[in-house]
Amino acid sequence: MNNEILRGLLPLAGWNEDRLDDLTITGGSDPILPTSFRIGDTSTAALSAVGLAVSDLWESKTGRKQRVSVDARRATASLRSGKYMQMDGAGVSTERNMVMGTYPTKDGRWSYLHCNFPNHRAAALSVLGVNEDRDEVTKAVAKWDAFDLEEAIIEARGAGGMVRSMEEWAIHPQAAAIASLPLMDIVKIADSPPEPLPDGSRPLSGVRVLDLTRVLAGPTCARTLAEHGADVMKITAGHLPNIGYQEYDTGHGKLNATLDLRDGRQMETLRGLVRQTDVFSQGYRPGTLGGRGLSPEELAELRPGIVYISLSAFSHEGPWASRRGFDTVVQTVSGITQRQGELFPGAIPGPQFYPVSAIDYLTGYLMAFGGIVALNKRIHEGGSWLVRISLAQVGRWLVSQGEIPETQLKDVAAEFTPEEIASWLMVSETPMGNLGHLSPVIGLSESAPRWSRPSVPLGYHDPVWPVRSK
Repeated sequence: MNNEILRGLLPLAGWNEDRLDDLTITGGSDPILPTSFRIGDTSTAALSAVGLAVSDLWESKTGRKQRVSVDARRATASLRSGKYMQMDGAGVSTERNMVMGTYPTKDGRWSYLHCNFPNHRAAALSVLGVNEDRDEVTKAVAKWDAFDLEEAIIEARGAGGMVRSMEEWAIHPQAAAIASLPLMDIVKIADSPPEPLPDGSRPLSGVRVLDLTRVLAGPTCARTLAEHGADVMKITAGHLPNIGYQEYDTGHGKLNATLDLRDGRQMETLRGLVRQTDVFSQGYRPGTLGGRGLSPEELAELRPGIVYISLSAFSHEGPWASRRGFDTVVQTVSGITQRQGELFPGAIPGPQFYPVSAIDYLTGYLMAFGGIVALNKRIHEGGSWLVRISLAQVGRWLVSQGEIPETQLKDVAAEFTPEEIASWLMVSETPMGNLGHLSPVIGLSESAPRWSRPSVPLGYHDPVWPVRSK
């Protein structure tokens, strides 16, 4: 099944079937964790595609191919890599806010409130008119119809959604818009001369990446590029909410700087960084950065030859194109949580999330795959390139692989063995302490992935490019 899913990705890179000859997959296939969705097979396919794209880049640089290997169990574990972190030997809490979750509504349905970020939590609580207390929220949600609450929270600039079945989602206008799109766009948006890779000993040595993304999917893309030698600089701002442990998880290999794009001088600093960059990755809702002069077309003029990776929640098409969303929101509205709850009931009846953050991490891996493919096209064809994807498109891709038959879902282990986890872990010395975390999954015969920088706190570095890595 891993290779069958990977075959569907081959056309995005212009590969033929024989590209699979350089790949070895171990570790079996789904079910690996308790869910009917093919989280192991899709993560293996996505990471295999990254590895093959890196090998292509290496061949463009050196004339030599590489053997690529991916272990399916390690790939699946990477979909919840935050769970396995330790700081100075103690576990790092990844608990969600106490009022975040699903609640029964007046009309016999369920509503999901995304409350991890304080601004989204405040929006939900203001709509409900209650304090930050789960019992109060439960009573307040029970007075609403699910659809009305969904619309009210979105109107209040919050995030969440009504739990739908897969059948309901299939006939929703937004699902129809997403169905008309490919999994991902990799398109040339402007002309520029072919551009060789910088010198260096690793596939992405000297390639500069600006990471203007948040939470998990986008930051995972940039972390993956750093794994193969790219110089990555994460840009955030002090006024934006964040969740600390996620920065530990996705910060490997990155410089980390703050810029307030509401300030003209700091915006000019960013534009100066763009002029010297190769990949610009952003995860804001469609049109948000275009209003600040940072659209794909504008950056292609500012830096001809740029690769612009654009992530959104619900795609650039359809009535929900500008709607806020997260992995859990996409799971909720598309029928995933209802199906998971049917097959794997929780302690409390109702919809359930699958046991990983599959859509988030899969999207990050696919973004990195698309970015590397675009860089390789820049070498041979020149041009500026747009890589465009959304969480909802990836959610559709995941579901489209079909479900594991229920007869195969009995007695599936909820966790990997302690020996497996121990063999996958590494320790990095960070400014916060000794951080234990999962090591890179992809195996490459000549350029083993590694991070040359540890995770650091937000704003740890100045927004200045260092000398390109070798």
